[in-house]
Amino acid sequence: MKNSSSTVIPISAVGRARPVVAVPEIAVPATGLLLDRLGRPMTDLRISVTDRCNFRCSYCMPKDVFDKDYKYLPHSALLSFEEMTRLARLFAAHGVRKIRLTGGEPLLRKNIEGLIEQLAEIRTPAGEPLALTLTTNGSLLARKAGALKAAGLQRVTVSLDSLDDAVFRHMNDVDFPVADVLAGIDAAIAAGLGPIKVNMVVKRGANDQEILPMARYFRTHHGGKVVLRFIEYMDVGATNGWRMDEVLPSADVIARIHAEFPLVPLEAATPGETAQRWAYADGGGEIGVISSVTQAFCHDCSRARLSTEGKLYLCLFASAGHDLRPLLRGTASDDDISSAIGHIWQGRADRYSELRALHCPDDDSGDAGDKAPRRVEMSYIGG
Repeated sequence: MKNSSSTVIPISAVGRARPVVAVPEIAVPATGLLLDRLGRPMTDLRISVTDRCNFRCSYCMPKDVFDKDYKYLPHSALLSFEEMTRLARLFAAHGVRKIRLTGGEPLLRKNIEGLIEQLAEIRTPAGEPLALTLTTNGSLLARKAGALKAAGLQRVTVSLDSLDDAVFRHMNDVDFPVADVLAGIDAAIAAGLGPIKVNMVVKRGANDQEILPMARYFRTHHGGKVVLRFIEYMDVGATNGWRMDEVLPSADVIARIHAEFPLVPLEAATPGETAQRWAYADGGGEIGVISSVTQAFCHDCSRARLSTEGKLYLCLFASAGHDLRPLLRGTASDDDISSAIGHIWQGRADRYSELRALHCPDDDSGDAGDKAPRRVEMSYIGG
């Protein structure tokens, strides 16, 4: 690897030395309500279907680290769609109601529609289908939107950091045009994959001048079928060179937009929602801000994350996961694996963002100095 990445642990090696997850001696039954040590339920599961992406955004997969020599996970290490579906069914029995497919770029996974079809068959203990969503950079969305909808996908979230083509090409670092992402959004709307959310990661000095152009565009296009959300630049992983002075607080984002388009606050749509919602006072739709850095929302975080090779992570900023793949590929029964999942969640006490805000991270936060474990990369477990 290059000098700039000399301290980076390859994704395939993260947590390799930790022991395999064991089936607990005392079974944890699936009751549909599983609480962690802080009383938080598990309602959302994010499944990374690939560790690969065709963009090289500096805040996620910088090109000087994820170059042509970077060693991605071998195909044999990835969970099959059947294995992902088996786990998803067990998570649903514990209370998961929503599954988001992520990556890397999930649309790079061959025949992703087949996985969606399988997930669409899962029912909650109350007999209801799961909410199925997918986050994408939009590069392949125009050609795949119809098939995704036909397979059972309900919504998509599109990452888009600028409408200015030069800025966007610079940020994705592969010279991909913004017009093709906008075409993907149009195709998703036509296919019925809405309401669509568009996520803009705001990095001070890189694209914060695009906040108002983005707000203006999505106010006047698509008839309220797109919700624009602004995400604070976060200290995920170990490769993006994060600095606090490059974070533009969400409060500043709201102030900029409010000065041109007055905003009024909205109530959260669901418990544990990551975004704070704001409506345009003139009825021109709504926006959201995700403030993981300046306004931590750990207290009601209900999200679990499953890597593409079967490791369960309990926080976006985690340094290690819990390896479920040996149980899947061994002799463990569904009850065994379900009990292991329940035991892991019941021991969860992660609250990295709150601890960061207090300037007193604990040993599990991954931010306690040079001796701290390195956090897993966002491209490995999704955002």
